[in-house]
Amino acid sequence: MLVHFRLTTPADLTQEVVDLLLPHGWVTNVTLERGASLRPEGDVVEFDVAREKAGSTMDDLRRVGLESCGGIVLTTPTGTPFDAADQIEAAAPGHPDDAVLWDSVEEQAEAGAVPTVSYLVFMVIAVALGSIAVITDSAVLVVGAMVVGPEFSAVVAASAGVALRRPSLFVRGMQLLLYSFAFAILVVALLALVGRGIGLVETDDVLRPRPNTGFIWHPDAWSVIVALLAGAAGALALAVSKAATMVGVFISVTTVPAAGNLALGLALWQRSEIWGSAAQLGINIGCMVLSGALVLVLMRVGWTRVTTWSERFFGRQADLGGAR
Repeated sequence: MLVHFRLTTPADLTQEVVDLLLPHGWVTNVTLERGASLRPEGDVVEFDVAREKAGSTMDDLRRVGLESCGGIVLTTPTGTPFDAADQIEAAAPGHPDDAVLWDSVEEQAEAGAVPTVSYLVFMVIAVALGSIAVITDSAVLVVGAMVVGPEFSAVVAASAGVALRRPSLFVRGMQLLLYSFAFAILVVALLALVGRGIGLVETDDVLRPRPNTGFIWHPDAWSVIVALLAGAAGALALAVSKAATMVGVFISVTTVPAAGNLALGLALWQRSEIWGSAAQLGINIGCMVLSGALVLVLMRVGWTRVTTWSERFFGRQADLGGAR
């Protein structure tokens, strides 16, 4: 797996940048176009690097000052069907699936802390689905609400704010969680009041035995354990770019369904439902942020050592290139 770099460099810095790249066996396809950049004026340098060394390459580019006086764009190719790709991956220590691009993590965290209209719309829809799941006692709708819910991006933002020592990012992530859940719960509670007025929602819908959805407002020790595991898994999946794993995280924690139950509890003024749902919601968010931050901090401190030890102990994916 490779990462493609496209650099815009001032003319007086180009040679220093090129000299950083050429000695390394994990860099290939180095291309230089003199005077190709018009804004800013300068040269364009492009190259491919093994994913395992993309982070250290970024550090090298920062050390020569390119971050402030030039341009750096990273992309991930969808395919690299040439022999040199295997060779540079074999030359780079570690495994590409274990590589962490902290710049990418930070950018995703920053994006996850932005309160967009689409984020709020998804949150309202998810909480509404959670409420309908309670009314109909539908486990399928519970899962649907958890998948639609966008809250994990803000959870990751808060966790990354701790790990990256960015207090403002942590605060923005937590604020987005607080305000978006409050807004969605209020909207769904008002809709539930309308539904109650027209006979679509009744108090018995919430108070009757609900074998499929009663668990979403009964927090216990397992609620804490599941939320801690989900936060850890989500942070790890974000760091190593495992998007498919994130879906499993979404459907393992009853954050959004608890908010849906809370909205119904407010609309029907059932205090036990309100307090139980609020506790479940608070436990889920708090534990996910805590475990996510802990995982990212530990990865910042010792992930390279862990992956190096793993490579020595287990070997290197049948020499990577040979396995292909």
